[in-house]
Amino acid sequence: MLKSLMLALAGLTLSGLASAQSLVEGEHYEVLPEAVETQVDEGQIEVTEAFWYGCPHCYNLEEPLNAWVAELPDDVSFQRMPATMGGDWNQHAMAFYAAQELGILDAIHDDFFHAIHEDGRSLTETDAIAAFFSDYGVSEEEAQQALGSFAVKSRVNQANARMRSMRLMGVPALIVDGRYLVTPSGAGSLANMPQIADALVEKVRAEREG
Repeated sequence: MLKSLMLALAGLTLSGLASAQSLVEGEHYEVLPEAVETQVDEGQIEVTEAFWYGCPHCYNLEEPLNAWVAELPDDVSFQRMPATMGGDWNQHAMAFYAAQELGILDAIHDDFFHAIHEDGRSLTETDAIAAFFSDYGVSEEEAQQALGSFAVKSRVNQANARMRSMRLMGVPALIVDGRYLVTPSGAGSLANMPQIADALVEKVRAEREG
């Protein structure tokens, strides 16, 4: 109970800090050793979420993160990047990019998380993923083809290369402008991660204007 109270107080404190943009490098966020090239149009600020469908912390981050993303201004571009650390991680990354290829990612994303963490389904086998996708307007055959396609495998490899260049050691993580890393430990709580990212977006704006 004491630990929960301390985390709650830390969350309140960090919330105030984030709104005041008084973040401390090395304490509330990290600077990546080398900046990673962003994948957005000029003038846009990229925020990338690195996640794994099998991660309970990533699942719990979804609600506050989705609420934050829904209110993002036009100059902020949010994207998700499935982490690739082998095994089930890569299978879930393939599911993510296959769903994107099939045009059903927005429809399945939250449900895929829910199926794993609430319904106890692992969804790590190709047949199981294809069967899951078939409830969203595609046939199992179409899903199988997408899961095994060259395009999807290439996207997984690209995500792996990008994750390695970011030197990510765990998830969830938010990366702002290819430079600033936000983790649960630095933010003080999962709920604070979007707030820290928001302050870093303002920091990037200020840097560009200066």
